[in-house]
Amino acid sequence: MSLRQETPGPVDADIVICGAGVAGLAAACALGRLGLDVLLLEKQRRQPPVAKGEVLQPGSLNLLHGWGVLPALEARRAVRLDRLVARRADGSELLTMDFGQLDTERPWMLSHDYATILECLGESLGGTVRWQRGVLVDDLLTDQYGRVTGVRTAGASGREIRARAVLAADGRSSRLRRLSGMTADPVAYGHRLLSFELSGRPPVADEVSSYVTDRGLVMVYPLPDDRIRVYVQVTADELRKADRERLRQWCDELLTDVPALGPLATVLRDSLDSRQLLPVFQFRASSLVRPGIALIGEAAHGVHPLAAQGMNTAIGDAAALASRLADVDLGDRTALDGALRAYETERLERIKDIHSMSHSAARIMTSTTRGGRILGRRLLCGSARSGRLRYQMTYNMSGLGMRPLGTLDRLVQLGVLPDRRRALVATR
Repeated sequence: MSLRQETPGPVDADIVICGAGVAGLAAACALGRLGLDVLLLEKQRRQPPVAKGEVLQPGSLNLLHGWGVLPALEARRAVRLDRLVARRADGSELLTMDFGQLDTERPWMLSHDYATILECLGESLGGTVRWQRGVLVDDLLTDQYGRVTGVRTAGASGREIRARAVLAADGRSSRLRRLSGMTADPVAYGHRLLSFELSGRPPVADEVSSYVTDRGLVMVYPLPDDRIRVYVQVTADELRKADRERLRQWCDELLTDVPALGPLATVLRDSLDSRQLLPVFQFRASSLVRPGIALIGEAAHGVHPLAAQGMNTAIGDAAALASRLADVDLGDRTALDGALRAYETERLERIKDIHSMSHSAARIMTSTTRGGRILGRRLLCGSARSGRLRYQMTYNMSGLGMRPLGTLDRLVQLGVLPDRRRALVATR
């Protein structure tokens, strides 16, 4: 499709948001609270079940509380997760990130189903937000200068919708990103994640446990209603066309390789047919805005799910954009586009840091080479010995801010240098 040139005229909404995943709904929440007329468009008529975006970090909880979303999640029995723990295959701890150390009103993570998180966001939309499902946006409208002025919807009932600004929240393969001339090149990791939802769980700790094993990453955390989410790293073809017998054999091999999963053996075997195979990508768009349009969420970035940063970064995008637009006269295109550029400047640096942190964590936890496993365990153990580094890594994971590890920190992790700054360095 090509950009359609249009002359300026009356608008149908202040903001049109394309895509009603977490990014789009979070943006609608945040912008609706500013009293803006927001039109939220979603191509799917209903949300399909998918194992993604289930862990909310403390920084996101603070934002969701401000938008009135958090009470709805808690009323639906969201599970508080106090720690993120890297473990050996036998369950022994390598590194523990204790969120209770953080100086924040909500020093914990929350887990819930992705669909429920979307429901709670949807229930918290303000009265100035209109939400239409089953609407596919297939083109952008522009004025004679190339500035985006709205969207065109597809189908026999397609129509032109003019807006002061458009937000592209249409996911990793974003059509609007491409139409606006912005680029991103998603790169697939050399493995995938096999997801299981276990019911009738035996007791497991209220934490995210990530196991470093010879076969790669295994991750376990509780969900509401006595359920457990389990992710297992697999190669792209590991279970292609596997029959029931092969699946049970694979499960037995997994339980042998990761003894810590022993208490889950029965429910894991019973859940083999409900598995989902998830590809894993990383990418960052080189730019986030063009005049009249901005990217948010997975249209702008993607990270390995190990560190639970993707959904949380999308929520941060929405909050940052709303903050930039809060005091702007949207009828002033120059001021509006300046606010979009300020959003881009702020978020590009933050996204870069989150991307680097998530990718480093993924390399440490998912390597299946002998050298990679040795190096990963050494880095984890080195971090565990330093209270300062443990705190800094926990803070970075929390979404409250970012204090990237420097070269000296890496040398401390490797045991090359002693940690001469052992005192806990934090702003409390």
